[in-house]
Amino acid sequence: MSIFRVPVQIVPRKGLLDPQGTAVSSALKTMGFNDIKDVYVGRYIVVRTEATSAEAAKESVKAMCEKLLANPVTEDFVIEGAEAE
Repeated sequence: MSIFRVPVQIVPRKGLLDPQGTAVSSALKTMGFNDIKDVYVGRYIVVRTEATSAEAAKESVKAMCEKLLANPVTEDFVIEGAEAE
């Protein structure tokens, strides 16, 4: 078994209200960044896990996201890969 570092991006689903993203978008526009269309504020999580392979580590983290880390109704997640440490 090896230890793998698995980064995950969790973001609100497109089309759903994101009050924090709206606040950031408004602030950027008041600062002169008028080309902003939308801002989505999410989370970046890094999970260190023990697994037999990178694929096994990604599958384990996927199950974690589906069961706890991401809300399946309002959020999407992307597992960026798994790197052995």
